[in-house]
Amino acid sequence: MRVEQFDFELPADRVALHPAVPRDSARMLVVDPTNMSDGQAPSDNVVTDLLEFLRPGDILIANNTRVLPAELVGTRTRGDAVAKVTVNLHKRDETNLWRAFARPAKKLKLGEQVHFTATGFDPLIATCEEKNDGGEVLLRFELSGAELDEAIKARGAMPLPPYISAKRDHQDQDDSDYQTIYAQYDGAVAAPTAGLHFTDELMDSIKAKGVQVDYVTLHVGAGTFLPVKVEDTADHQMHSEWGELTPATLQKIQTAKQNGGRLFAVGTTSLRVLESASTSGELKEFCGETDIFITPGYSFNAVDVLMTNFHLPKSTLFMLVSAFSGLDVMRRAYKHAIENQYRFYSFGDASLLFRDQS
Repeated sequence: MRVEQFDFELPADRVALHPAVPRDSARMLVVDPTNMSDGQAPSDNVVTDLLEFLRPGDILIANNTRVLPAELVGTRTRGDAVAKVTVNLHKRDETNLWRAFARPAKKLKLGEQVHFTATGFDPLIATCEEKNDGGEVLLRFELSGAELDEAIKARGAMPLPPYISAKRDHQDQDDSDYQTIYAQYDGAVAAPTAGLHFTDELMDSIKAKGVQVDYVTLHVGAGTFLPVKVEDTADHQMHSEWGELTPATLQKIQTAKQNGGRLFAVGTTSLRVLESASTSGELKEFCGETDIFITPGYSFNAVDVLMTNFHLPKSTLFMLVSAFSGLDVMRRAYKHAIENQYRFYSFGDASLLFRDQS
């Protein structure tokens, strides 16, 4: 498909720079292709109204990855000259190896060390092992595993999306604002943003209604922010991310579905794990890398309803939601959202999308 088919005009002031307070007070646009095929408009709601669309016996699956504060500022030294280097970690290759986008990458030499410092801590030292023309480097840290994770947390800042960080500085509450309440496993360098709308009170209400809540893991990479630079979707190379659907969670989903329950996915990251686990047509346990790229024409095997934020024009995520609920339906829904002042992207409002059954 032509990438231009997924373009639309998004006013700059529709990109949210701050989250709603409280989280579950954000607006939520409900999009049901069956209703919209009859000419109806999508339904304006708020996130707490999610309870009205869930039924006892449904199962809600969210992504329990935890965002590392993966933006690090360091220095390199040549003789008496000291220069600043900023890196955004985006994918762990091994326990002590991270791929990162560096600024300025061109001036960083192979074999050169970068020292990342923080008050009260020894420097965290990394060596540049590889680099490419796209500003990406491979860093080998002197620490590894959990010890490295803790060192990164002590020195790093939350890696806010460039659409936000270009317009505002990091703020004290970013550490909490850009983390879901159920984050558990370190590894993401971007938040699974649909999950940012949940509060403890909303989760308790969902469970009290007889809806199961469980989790998959997908460590979101910075590749989720990379623009689509090709003209045809067939030529786009999707980034890969590590994900897992455990046997225990798989069993809960299978039981719920067998009993007539629906599978609600919180976020495109949860959906990508679940659909990666069902490429054979049958949902199975999954653990490993996925580069699944979902565009219109894809047949969904697992997810019935998707809760997600509003995505940017020509992005792989707008392509995914267009596959889920239909391109024409989503273009109409986004037109409604823009005209009615919905807030877009990571800190923006939510949409609740029902799968196109046509």
